[in-house]
Amino acid sequence: MSKTYKLDRLIALYIFCVAVAELMGSKTFALAQIGSFHLNASMGIFVIPLIYAINDIITEVYGKDRAKSVIRSGLWVIFFIFLYSMLAINLPSSTRFLPSSAAYNDIFAKSARISAASLIAFASADFLDVYIFSKIREKFGKSRLWLRTNVANIASEFVDTTVFITLAFYALNLSFANNFSFLFGIILPYWLLKCFMSVIETPFVYVGTSWLRANEN
Repeated sequence: MSKTYKLDRLIALYIFCVAVAELMGSKTFALAQIGSFHLNASMGIFVIPLIYAINDIITEVYGKDRAKSVIRSGLWVIFFIFLYSMLAINLPSSTRFLPSSAAYNDIFAKSARISAASLIAFASADFLDVYIFSKIREKFGKSRLWLRTNVANIASEFVDTTVFITLAFYALNLSFANNFSFLFGIILPYWLLKCFMSVIETPFVYVGTSWLRANEN
């Protein structure tokens, strides 16, 4: 299998993760309860760290310019999902679909806000991930892949989580103090969970890098 076909498959997985995070990320599920504190996570938790891992793999093998090109493709996917969600919820429903119309519009209205928030968070965090990864690689060379992938991911995921949660869930009808307390209670555990997922996915970066670099059959 050529490197081009391998890269195509990796990019397909990348776009899949982006689409899943946008369309299904509005659902949260319970993880644990610590005293009166409930730890919840979005369905995006399983794919978002994978997005950053793929960024690192492509940056490591093809360089930061190619990685930035893939990120821009992901941004276009988010933008198109946002536009199509707005179209879907604003077109009038047929008579047969009316019983499901309210639920459909509610789901995709949430997806539209999530897409808008993701577009800004994704742009700032993913480019930051590539930048930090590249800078650490310039300093240490090809060694310490585990270090640059985790430092880059942890820093960029903090930006991604803070920007996304704030834009997606800030309530304009509530006070700043009320919003801060609520949002911080989501941002901190969600970021720490992303960090944990990134750490345990570090072997995937090594495997993916070796797979892309392997000689063609």
